[in-house]
Amino acid sequence: MKQVSGRDVPRETYERLEAYAALLVEESSNQNLIAASTLDQMWERHLVDSAQLLRYAPAGSWVDIGSGAGLPGVVIAILSGDPVTLVEPRRLRTEFLTRVKVRLDLSNITIIHGKGSAMCAKFEKITARAVAPATELLAMTHHLSRPDTVWLLPKGRSAQKELDEVRRSWQGAFQLEPSLTDPDASILLATGVVSRGKR
Repeated sequence: MKQVSGRDVPRETYERLEAYAALLVEESSNQNLIAASTLDQMWERHLVDSAQLLRYAPAGSWVDIGSGAGLPGVVIAILSGDPVTLVEPRRLRTEFLTRVKVRLDLSNITIIHGKGSAMCAKFEKITARAVAPATELLAMTHHLSRPDTVWLLPKGRSAQKELDEVRRSWQGAFQLEPSLTDPDASILLATGVVSRGKR
């Protein structure tokens, strides 16, 4: 048994994470999925950074908007077994995500080639990494939420500023949790989100 972000992980699951990391490195010669400067810090900067979101989320359905390389959605799918929908508008990236799903036998992943704005499903957890400021993300994804939906949004140095902006446009319970992998980063958690002016 190994540990990833404080979670005990069976060997088979850990090997899937290793295989995913290898696929990311392999694909980096074809497209810029992650910054080349972070390839040698793959586990900390990308895998553990994604895995830590599970500390704040009960089991349930996820949607990862602008999934790109599959971060954090693929990591969440591997570690949790929860149903995860990866939404990505760029064809080359959806092709990569499809290869990941097949190679790692991740039947709990659904891949959507398109934008979240065109979807009508509802999810219990919504996440997005490096896609847009939090206020925009809430606007882009609110139609995918239920009353009990939790947003888990990794943010960098701008986290507090983005939280202040969110509170001007949205009602709900919002909090910042410190990142385990970057002292300058935080995770913005949001529940009970309603646009100001609506009840």
